[in-house]
Amino acid sequence: MELNQHPTVIRYHEKIAARASRITAQKLNAKELREICLETGVDDVGFVEINNALLADQKADILQMFPWAKTLISFVGRINRENLRSPARSIASLELHQVEERLTHAANALAAALERKGIRAATPAGGFPMEADNWLRGKMQVISHKPIAVAAGLGKMGLHRNVIHPVFGSFVLLGTVLIEAELDEYSTPLDYNPCIDCKLCVAACPTGAIGPDGFFNPVNCMTHTYRELLGGFTDWVENIADSKNSIDYRGKVSDAETVSMWQTLVCGPCYKSVYCLAVCPAGDEVIPQYLDDRKAFVNDVVKPLQQKTEPVYVLPGSDAEHHVLNKFPHKKIRRVGNGVRPPTIAAFLTSMPIAFQRHKSERLNATYHFTFSGIERAEATVVIKDKTLKIEQGHVGVADVSVRADARTWLRVLHKETSMIKQIVLRRIRVKGPLNLFKAFGKCFA
Repeated sequence: MELNQHPTVIRYHEKIAARASRITAQKLNAKELREICLETGVDDVGFVEINNALLADQKADILQMFPWAKTLISFVGRINRENLRSPARSIASLELHQVEERLTHAANALAAALERKGIRAATPAGGFPMEADNWLRGKMQVISHKPIAVAAGLGKMGLHRNVIHPVFGSFVLLGTVLIEAELDEYSTPLDYNPCIDCKLCVAACPTGAIGPDGFFNPVNCMTHTYRELLGGFTDWVENIADSKNSIDYRGKVSDAETVSMWQTLVCGPCYKSVYCLAVCPAGDEVIPQYLDDRKAFVNDVVKPLQQKTEPVYVLPGSDAEHHVLNKFPHKKIRRVGNGVRPPTIAAFLTSMPIAFQRHKSERLNATYHFTFSGIERAEATVVIKDKTLKIEQGHVGVADVSVRADARTWLRVLHKETSMIKQIVLRRIRVKGPLNLFKAFGKCFA
């Protein structure tokens, strides 16, 4: 029997012909698709076409992974508010795990239903797993759910850098399904932001990562909240490797921290904070409790998290360390590493805004020219002024400090494999200009 005569192949060609006929006849009905989505267990859904201008910065990446994608289905799963607000991180973390699992099952069910109709569909993870090979080298996430949700009308970004749903507020997790079909109607973004600018997220954040002026410090947030994930896990492993014996290890890591790490490995991540979500009063379902009695809301929701005695994980010398000392003296500061080591000069330059500690740069006004040679050649200008950071390619303007460095040597210094002073003495790193300005530069980054 020839291949074209095989029953499976014959049925395939029949399906292709029928599918082509359906696609030619009409696009998918958005209202019907919405009902199908809600039946899978998601709490709200929106639709975005791949050519939407709000997705321009990730369109190429999406099409590289899913070249057939024409529509993105964005959906949310509602989080139980009281669970997330609990000072017991085990309760809050379990709630996040359960909602994420529910959304994963919903996405898979939706994809299966669409595939049975002959429509290609894919379901990227809502969170983890990610493409870990890209750690510090590019994007770990296959897709960025937040801008897709915003484009789909499911919310707007709040001061805390999370999507706030108009009804459920900050108490949502996000997911996306990509499909090959086009729809007869697409969603539009909200015409307002549910964020009420109350700044309770600022007040509750244990690391001060959220500024009242809108500034956000991702490295300080990640170092604490993700202590048992990503680079925090790397730091823990290195603590084990660097310890001479069990007594030495216990001097670096408490028994409770070891048990907590075991718990994360067995049960899933235990997030140390996410207080910014817990205290957010935005959203139609959430705001009545806040508007009815703001003082009671603060006493019942915000203060239990502020007053909790707990370890806060900070990078030594960071703005987060200073914040805990001043705002939360009853919390225990744990000075740790976060496993963030740029593997290339390009990654170093890209990561600088993430690691920038703006309060450490106060009163510093200087321009730095960097020239890297060796395995990686690059020129860059870094301007630190008025607690802001600006990075440009090439040498721009007049430098207060010029730094010439062998690229491999510079990276070894960043990785703490050798000392800056030693490499300056060996002239593998050359600094021209006031050394106090060069030292001040180093203090601006954690």
